[in-house]
Amino acid sequence: MEHISWGFIGCGEVTEKKSGPAFNEVEGSHVEAVMSRSEVKARSYAERHGIRKWYTDPQSLIDDPDVNAIYIATPPSSHATFAIMAMRAGKPVYVEKPLASSYDDCIRINRISEETGVPCFVAYYRRYLPYFQRVKSILDNHLLGKIFNVSVRFSVPPRDLDYQHSGNLPWRLQPDIAGGGYFYDLAPHQLDLIQLFFGPIVKAHGYCANRMHLYEAEDTIAACFRFQTGVVGSGSWCFVGHPSARQDLITITGEWGKLSFSTYTYDPIRLATSDGEQCITVPNPPYVQLPIIKQVIEDLQGKAVCDCTSQSATLTNWVMDRVLGKF
Repeated sequence: MEHISWGFIGCGEVTEKKSGPAFNEVEGSHVEAVMSRSEVKARSYAERHGIRKWYTDPQSLIDDPDVNAIYIATPPSSHATFAIMAMRAGKPVYVEKPLASSYDDCIRINRISEETGVPCFVAYYRRYLPYFQRVKSILDNHLLGKIFNVSVRFSVPPRDLDYQHSGNLPWRLQPDIAGGGYFYDLAPHQLDLIQLFFGPIVKAHGYCANRMHLYEAEDTIAACFRFQTGVVGSGSWCFVGHPSARQDLITITGEWGKLSFSTYTYDPIRLATSDGEQCITVPNPPYVQLPIIKQVIEDLQGKAVCDCTSQSATLTNWVMDRVLGKF
């Protein structure tokens, strides 16, 4: 494919700055059409971003002959449906994370991708950001020596919307739409990153609780896991913590030192060895999905290879479903 003409299924918040504008920043790529169930949203997004066409029906967008690739930016429960529709139409797919709302749906997506030969990429964009590439470089250069343990610690207080005891909860707190609670929305990036660094997680177990009863989904999770490489790790997520307990931290313990960094706040990377401690600040691009979108486009153009495929993304869904006790 020489030129990629994208069609967006979904035009919510993530497409406004994180991803949407980046598709027009890469040579040989532009956004041709956008779709939303809401005519007002679709028309507004198209007009504000200078997009020629808008639709309210996903099949109409997929069938548009001027669209040859699909970006799916909907809640996870519809990812499998739209990805399969697009791939059966012969159009490559770029899907928001997580790949689907369950491991089983990920398997369905992979099967159709294999049957049709149409690629499906997933928006685990953090692995391509300069901040996390610097973390990977430290590990790849063996500055910590042999790695023993990785620890994920995340705690945030409840959001104002979490107190909506009626049916007005955000979709991220509706397991039938999101796959779980905030864990299914936020932990995927962390689990994808540590598997990028240490290889696939082959054993995972978790304990989940709903401590505040603000909503039906789990709000507190503890997990342990083992990587194929032999590294062991643990994770703790709390989405109802006191503000004083706010934390966004991944710590890697090695033979020669310790490395710590954040996932969402981009605090300075801290490397502590016998030579002392370094604080490393790494800026990220204004459109955080630009690096991965560029890689996806260049993969479709035959210029590069993007390793963030539906197959690699399925590993993260497997871990999450194991931690949540889905199987």
